This record gives sequence, C-alpha cells and structure tokens, in this order.
Amino acid sequence: MGEARSAALASVSNSLNQTLASGERVLFLLEEEPVTRENDSGEEPEDAGAALSHVTFSYGGAPVLRDLSAVIPKGKILGIQGPSGCGKSTVLKLLMRFYDPEKGVVKVGGHDAAKIQTASLRRLESYVTQDTILFSATAADNFSLGIPAGGDREVNREKIIEAAKMANIDGLIRSLPDRYDTKLGGTDALLSAGEKQRIGIARALYHGGDLLLMDEPTSSLDALNEGLVMKTVRESAKDRTIVLVSHRRAALSIADAILEIREEENA
Repeated sequence: MGEARSAALASVSNSLNQTLASGERVLFLLEEEPVTRENDSGEEPEDAGAALSHVTFSYGGAPVLRDLSAVIPKGKILGIQGPSGCGKSTVLKLLMRFYDPEKGVVKVGGHDAAKIQTASLRRLESYVTQDTILFSATAADNFSLGIPAGGDREVNREKIIEAAKMANIDGLIRSLPDRYDTKLGGTDALLSAGEKQRIGIARALYHGGDLLLMDEPTSSLDALNEGLVMKTVRESAKDRTIVLVSHRRAALSIADAILEIREEENA
C-alpha cells in the first residue's frame, strides 16, 4: 500500500507540473501582442480583385520579397510558382493581412489592406493552408468553425454536404460511424494527410469568400483526387478570385496567369 501511495503522489506531482507548464503557455499566448492590429472600422472592399505594388517584406531581417508587383483580376485564377523559401506563401499571408509589407502596398478590392475593416476582409477571404488542422468537434462543425463574425453564422447542413462533394470528401465522411456528426478529435488519426487536406478545401469552399487563397492545396493528394478537386476549383472561378500557390504543374494548369517568383529576385 505504501508503494502504491508513493506512486500515486509522484503521479500527482507530475500532473501538477504539466498543468502549471500548460497554464504558463496559455498566459504567454494571451499576453502576446498581435503582429497586425485589427481595424474595427475602415474601408469596405469593392470587389475580390487584389494587387501587390512594389512590395518588400522580410522575416527578422532576412529578405523574402523584394519590390514584388502583381495584379490579381477579379474572377480570375493567378497561379504562383517558384522554389521553396522564395516567398510564395508569404504573398498569401500579406493578402490575409497576417503581416503588413515593409515597403509597398497590398490592395484588396481597391483599398489598402491595412486600412480595410478586419471583419470585412475576413468575410471576403477564404484561406486553405498547407496543413489542415482538425478540431475536436464533429465533421460538420469542422466545416463551419471558420465562418467570420458578421457573416451568416448559421450552420447549413446542405451547404456543408455540397462543399464536401466539391472537395471529393463526402463519401469518406459518410463512411464514418456517425457520418457528419462524427467527432474528429478522436478519429482524425485515421485520416490520411490527403483526406485532411480535402476537408480543409471543403471548409474554405463552405466559407464562401469571394477571394480564395490556396497554399499547396493538393500536395498530399493523388493524381485522381487532385484532378477532381482542381476541376471544382476551376468551375468555382466564375464566382471567385483565386490565388493558387503550388509546386505541381497539374494544379497550376487551371490558372489564367502564372506569377513566378525567383530566389535571385529576392536575394
């Protein structure tokens, strides 16, 4: 009994240390200052066109983009290609206004992104990241969690299913124990990287933003699923402006124009 009590006390001590460490990290995050401050008021984008004018940006003094200019017409698909580390993903983050450029201007809907009301910008844009994070919630909730404040936040099951079909993931979700009500927090380990990626694409399509930003959206998909998903993206372009970052020629084949970023241009 004595040994069992000692083991139990040791376990409590370890759990307490982990709890305190976790609490410390949470407090650190709460005290973190945002890189860009939200605008509670400001300009309203006129449309989903965008542009970068002589943009320069660096991370911690290391240049990533230098004097980059590009026009992204409304209703068109701009593909971005280039070697790893040349700043392709940074272009999307600047359009999302996760960062502000050091020089130059990023415009969305005819306005300087830094002067646009943040909530309005979030409603306009949908963002597909390289790595899809699945939350400890149902499959349906994982589609709708990204709806920004001020938008139509009512969950629409029919639109969720439509988005899943567009991303070629509806069949997989229907094979789960509770279909769209299956909690992914305990089952997402059973999903492949490609399946998670398709959920991320479906999430963005459900969001419905007129400016769709996609960062390597098919990097984990096989050729068949890549073709099906890119066909859907191409068909949705009539209603959206799309910026597509990819290393894969098959994905970029749907683009109306290609912006190539070279490392030597940013050295």
